[in-house]
Amino acid sequence: QVQLVESGGGFVQPGGSLRRSCAASGFTFSNSAMTWARQAPGKGLEWVSRIYSDGRTYYADSSMKGRFTISRDNAKNTVYLQMSSLKPEDTAIYYCVLGVATTGPRGQGTQVTVSS
Repeated sequence: QVQLVESGGGFVQPGGSLRRSCAASGFTFSNSAMTWARQAPGKGLEWVSRIYSDGRTYYADSSMKGRFTISRDNAKNTVYLQMSSLKPEDTAIYYCVLGVATTGPRGQGTQVTVSS
Protein backbone atom coordinates (compact mmCIF):
# COMPACT_ATOMS: atom_id res chain seq x y z
CA GLN A 1 0.00 0.00 0.00
CA VAL A 2 1.01 3.62 -0.41
CA GLN A 3 3.23 4.89 2.38
CA LEU A 4 4.53 8.43 2.69
CA VAL A 5 6.81 9.07 5.65
CA GLU A 6 7.72 12.66 6.33
CA SER A 7 10.50 14.22 8.30
CA GLY A 8 12.17 17.56 8.79
CA GLY A 9 9.59 19.76 10.45
CA GLY A 10 10.06 21.77 13.60
CA PHE A 11 10.43 25.21 15.05
CA VAL A 12 12.29 28.00 13.30
CA GLN A 13 12.63 31.74 13.70
CA PRO A 14 11.41 34.11 10.99
CA GLY A 15 13.89 34.22 8.15
CA GLY A 16 15.12 30.73 8.89
CA SER A 17 15.13 27.61 6.74
CA LEU A 18 13.89 24.05 6.95
CA ARG A 19 13.98 21.09 4.61
CA ARG A 20 11.11 18.66 4.53
CA SER A 21 11.58 15.14 3.23
CA CYS A 22 9.03 12.55 2.25
CA ALA A 23 10.05 8.94 1.66
CA ALA A 24 7.60 7.06 -0.54
CA SER A 25 6.85 3.38 -1.04
CA GLY A 26 4.09 1.14 -2.36
CA PHE A 27 3.84 2.71 -5.81
CA THR A 28 6.04 3.63 -8.75
CA PHE A 29 7.48 6.85 -7.44
CA SER A 30 9.42 7.79 -10.55
CA ASN A 31 6.21 7.84 -12.60
CA SER A 32 4.26 9.88 -10.08
CA ALA A 33 3.62 13.54 -9.51
CA MET A 34 4.04 14.62 -5.91
CA THR A 35 2.55 17.57 -4.09
CA TRP A 36 3.38 19.38 -0.88
CA ALA A 37 0.35 20.81 0.90
CA ARG A 38 -0.18 22.57 4.19
CA GLN A 39 -2.91 23.33 6.65
CA ALA A 40 -2.59 26.43 8.77
CA PRO A 41 -4.51 26.77 12.05
CA GLY A 42 -8.19 27.33 11.34
CA LYS A 43 -7.76 26.99 7.57
CA GLY A 44 -8.27 24.35 4.95
CA LEU A 45 -5.64 22.28 3.21
CA GLU A 46 -3.87 24.20 0.46
CA TRP A 47 -1.30 23.07 -2.04
CA VAL A 48 2.13 24.60 -1.81
CA SER A 49 4.22 23.04 -4.54
CA ARG A 50 4.10 20.22 -7.05
CA ILE A 51 6.65 18.25 -9.02
CA TYR A 52 5.88 16.02 -11.95
CA SER A 53 7.67 12.86 -13.00
CA ASP A 54 9.50 14.77 -15.70
CA GLY A 55 10.81 17.28 -13.18
CA ARG A 56 8.46 20.17 -13.94
CA THR A 57 7.76 22.18 -10.83
CA TYR A 58 4.96 24.51 -9.84
CA TYR A 59 4.32 26.72 -6.85
CA ALA A 60 1.04 28.02 -5.50
CA ASP A 61 2.09 31.65 -5.69
CA SER A 62 5.03 33.86 -6.50
CA SER A 63 5.98 34.23 -2.84
CA MET A 64 6.42 30.51 -2.45
CA LYS A 65 8.26 30.22 -5.75
CA GLY A 66 10.86 32.61 -4.48
CA ARG A 67 11.31 30.99 -1.09
CA PHE A 68 10.49 27.29 -1.53
CA THR A 69 12.16 24.70 -3.73
CA ILE A 70 10.63 21.32 -4.46
CA SER A 71 12.84 18.52 -5.73
CA ARG A 72 12.88 14.78 -6.03
CA ASP A 73 15.38 11.93 -5.94
CA ASN A 74 13.91 8.98 -7.81
CA ALA A 75 16.77 6.72 -6.73
CA LYS A 76 15.72 7.28 -3.11
CA ASN A 77 11.97 7.51 -3.75
CA THR A 78 12.02 10.80 -1.89
CA VAL A 79 10.57 14.24 -2.50
CA TYR A 80 11.90 17.31 -0.75
CA LEU A 81 10.70 20.79 0.07
CA GLN A 82 13.41 23.29 0.91
CA MET A 83 11.87 26.28 2.65
CA SER A 84 13.81 29.49 3.14
CA SER A 85 13.05 33.00 4.39
CA LEU A 86 10.25 31.52 6.44
CA LYS A 87 7.51 33.78 7.73
CA PRO A 88 5.10 33.35 10.65
CA GLU A 89 2.30 32.86 8.13
CA ASP A 90 4.09 29.73 6.91
CA THR A 91 3.21 28.09 10.21
CA ALA A 92 1.17 25.00 9.37
CA ILE A 93 1.12 21.24 9.26
CA TYR A 94 2.85 20.23 6.05
CA TYR A 95 1.93 17.07 4.16
CA CYS A 96 3.32 15.32 1.14
CA VAL A 97 0.63 14.01 -1.14
CA LEU A 98 0.70 11.47 -3.93
CA GLY A 99 -0.55 12.97 -7.14
CA VAL A 100 -1.67 16.46 -8.11
CA ALA A 101 -4.72 16.83 -5.88
CA THR A 102 -4.59 17.56 -2.17
CA THR A 103 -7.19 14.83 -1.71
CA GLY A 104 -4.74 12.07 -2.64
CA PRO A 105 -2.98 9.72 -0.24
CA ARG A 106 -0.79 11.73 2.09
CA GLY A 107 1.75 11.38 4.81
CA GLN A 108 1.24 11.84 8.52
CA GLY A 109 2.01 15.54 8.37
CA THR A 110 4.59 17.45 10.34
CA GLN A 111 4.21 20.72 12.18
CA VAL A 112 6.30 23.66 11.03
CA THR A 113 6.20 26.62 13.41
CA VAL A 114 7.76 29.94 12.49
CA SER A 115 7.97 32.26 15.45
CA SER A 116 10.34 34.54 17.26
